[in-house]
Amino acid sequence: MLKKVKKNKLFLILIFFLLAVLMIPTYFWTKNSNKDLAERKKSQLSPVIMVPGSSATTERFNELVSTLNKDTVEKHSVLKIKVDTDGQLVYSGKISKGDNEPFIIIGFENNKDGYSNIKKQASWLNIAFQSLSKQYTFNNFKAFGHSNGGLIWTYWLEHYYSDYSSEIKIKELMTVGTPFNFNETSISHKTQMLEDFIKNKSKIPSSLNVYSVSGGENYESDGLVPENSVEAGKYIFQNQVNHYTTMTVTGEDAQHSSLPQNKQVVQLIEQYLLKAVQKGNNGPQRNSNKKDKN
Repeated sequence: MLKKVKKNKLFLILIFFLLAVLMIPTYFWTKNSNKDLAERKKSQLSPVIMVPGSSATTERFNELVSTLNKDTVEKHSVLKIKVDTDGQLVYSGKISKGDNEPFIIIGFENNKDGYSNIKKQASWLNIAFQSLSKQYTFNNFKAFGHSNGGLIWTYWLEHYYSDYSSEIKIKELMTVGTPFNFNETSISHKTQMLEDFIKNKSKIPSSLNVYSVSGGENYESDGLVPENSVEAGKYIFQNQVNHYTTMTVTGEDAQHSSLPQNKQVVQLIEQYLLKAVQKGNNGPQRNSNKKDKN
């Protein structure tokens, strides 16, 4: 009997020891996790993440970034990430210490057109975003997409953003010359991509502010993307997001490939995406938080 009691006691000690061994890493993991959450919550970092269109690289926005940095007192550092087809990330540039509003440009080795590629590019965008969210403790960001870049952001919002929404808020999305219905000139014929976007639009956060900018080289298009295709974005965002605003820029540099350098587009970015104060004045007025889904 005594031998059996000793055996049971030894067994209980062993169980206790094993539980202690398992609890120690759990304790430190929880402690580190809570520390990361606390740091993210108080972070002042609010990057502007840019995605170029088809056939464009991470160098696509060089002129745009240069112009924006000339217009603001506080300069924005630039981090570029190229995502290879195997998911490997190639970094260049850096986020400077003390820069709370850097530009992060994400491009893809496969930067071809087409709905199937847009789905792949959204998955590669997610790989880059996941890496960024682990390296930098930002709790909000703004998104910018030129041409197909706006489609990639839209697909990402509908299929990937929910993984981050509890910790990281997307505040604004600006799309420029984005063909939400590809090359269709009439909304009566919706492409499969547009149909899918409309079907999944409820996954887009209702707190988001969306600005859709089209180029008016003529009355029908920006020379490449039909104006009606850009306007098709209303079937995705209108009555779904907090604010949905459409704007058309005309005059010089209103052609599709020139839109990122268009002076009016630059001003819109400064007004709606950037916090930095412009030279010579108190900066552009920020949009209000008043609820308006139309």
